[in-house]
Amino acid sequence: MENTLEYAQQLDARDSLKKFRGRFIIPKLNGKEQIYFLGNSLGLQSKNVKQEIQKTLDQWGALGVEAFFHGDDPWLNYHDQLVQPLSAILGARPTEITVMNQLTVNLHLMMVSFYQPDGRANKILCEAKAFPSDQYVFESHLHKYDLNAEEIIIEVGPPKAQHLIRNEDILEAIDKHKNELALVMFSGVNYYTGQVFDIPSITKAAHEAGVIAGFDLAHAAGNIPLQLHEWDVDFACWCSYKYLNSGPGAVGGCYVHERFHRDDNIKRFAGWWGYDKTTRFQMKKGFKAVPSAEGWQLSTPSLLSYSCHKAALDIFEEAGWQNVQNKRRLLNDYLWFILDEVNKCTSRKTIELITPRPNSYANENERGCQVSMLMLERGKHVFEALTREGVMVDWREPNVIRVAPVPLYNSFEEVWKFGNIMASILSQ
Repeated sequence: MENTLEYAQQLDARDSLKKFRGRFIIPKLNGKEQIYFLGNSLGLQSKNVKQEIQKTLDQWGALGVEAFFHGDDPWLNYHDQLVQPLSAILGARPTEITVMNQLTVNLHLMMVSFYQPDGRANKILCEAKAFPSDQYVFESHLHKYDLNAEEIIIEVGPPKAQHLIRNEDILEAIDKHKNELALVMFSGVNYYTGQVFDIPSITKAAHEAGVIAGFDLAHAAGNIPLQLHEWDVDFACWCSYKYLNSGPGAVGGCYVHERFHRDDNIKRFAGWWGYDKTTRFQMKKGFKAVPSAEGWQLSTPSLLSYSCHKAALDIFEEAGWQNVQNKRRLLNDYLWFILDEVNKCTSRKTIELITPRPNSYANENERGCQVSMLMLERGKHVFEALTREGVMVDWREPNVIRVAPVPLYNSFEEVWKFGNIMASILSQ
C-alpha cells in the first residue's frame, strides 16, 4: 500500500461499490462534503428513504386501515420484505428473525425468555464494561428476582494494563462457573475497543456447560459476517441505525433459534402482534404464539420505521452482502496502514491503536469497520481540530477517538485525507 492520493484514487477507481456513495446524503460543512466516519454511531441517510416513506403515506391516505390487507403491497406482509435481506446479513433463517421495537426493549424481552435463574444456577457471564444498556438490563432483571447484581454478574475483562479480552479467558470463565451460570451474554463487537468476539466458540462453550448463549449485535449487524444459525446461537438483538443505516431510533430486531419457536413452556411477555396470524383477528383469550421468531412481537409495528429500514436494506441487497464484506476488509486494511503512517511521522508515539490488528486474527473476517485510537496526548484537542477540518469522528471519554469508515458510502480517498489531516494536526 502507498500513502499517496494517487494510490487512494486508484483503489476508488477499482471499487465495485463506488456508485453507492451517491445513494447517500453526505453532511456538509461550509458547502463541502465532510468526511463521515461515524457509521458505528449513526449511518447516513439513503436517498431512497423519502420514496419508501411516501409510498407508505400514500397507502395510508388512499386505503386507511385497509392498507394492511389490500392494495399492491399490503402492510400485513411488509415484515417478509425485511427478514429476507436480513437473513443474509445475519446468517439466519428468515423465520428466526423478527423486526420490532428497539435494542434495549428487545434485550428485556429476551431476558424474560432466556434468563431463568434456578437456585445456585443464577449467574450471568458477560464482558467487562459492556455497553450501559446491557448492564442496566441485567441489573433490572436481577432486581426483579431480588438478586444482587454485584454477586450475580460475572465480568470477564482484559489482563492488567491491556485493552482486549482474551478469548481463552472467556472460555475458561464459562468452564469455571458452569454450575452457577444461567446465561452467557456478550457483544458481537465491543463498542469501545472495536474488538470482535468469537461468537461460535463462546456459544459452543456455553452449550457444553448447559447454558444459554445470547449476543448484543449492535455494533456487529451490518458490519461483520455473521452465521447465527450455523453457530447455534440461542438469541441475539441488534439496532439498525448504525451500520444498517435505517435512521435515528430505527426499528430493531431479534434472532431466536428455531428450536425455541414451538416450545410452549418458554416464558415470554406476549402481545397481540405475536399471536398466531391465522386467528389473530378473532381476538380470543389465551396467547397462541406465531411459531417463529415473530411470536415475540408485541405491538402493531410502525410502518414508517419499516419503510426506512426497507430503503436501507434494498441498498444492501443491490450491492451484495459479500461485496460489502470484501470492500470492508480492504478499506479497513488501508485505514490501518494510514494510521501507522501517521504514527511514523511524529517524533514520539501519540496514538495507540487499541482495536485488534487485522493480522492478529486467524480468520480475516473477524474484524469490523471501527478502529479505536487511544490518544496518548492532546486527545480532545485532536478531536476538536478534526471536527473543524470537516472530519466527523467520535470522542469517548477519557481519551479515545473512534473512526469507522464503512463500505457503502466511504472512499479510500477519504481515508487518505483523514490521515493527512491527522498528521498535520499532530505536527502542530
